[in-house]
Amino acid sequence: MKTATLPSLRVDPELRAAAESVLEEGESLSAFVENAVKAQIHSRKTQAEFIARGLAAREHGKKTGIYYTKEDVLGMMREKLEKAKAKAAKAG
Repeated sequence: MKTATLPSLRVDPELRAAAESVLEEGESLSAFVENAVKAQIHSRKTQAEFIARGLAAREHGKKTGIYYTKEDVLGMMREKLEKAKAKAAKAG
């Protein structure tokens, strides 16, 4: 597979020094930047998916007239958690 490069980036010396100060042993600045870009891509995709689910839920609510309060949702989540805990206790 061919590789590509990201654009060269000019930054303040303080920013470069701050980045270098948190590098893990054996980690290069290039690897750090690559990982940061990957993390930001993942974060933005996750955020976009979250917003899409929210908008779809809103449309579903408009079509059906069925809405859930935060208390309803938290209650359903608590029930799932309790069931999962009970199942884990039986297995363990």
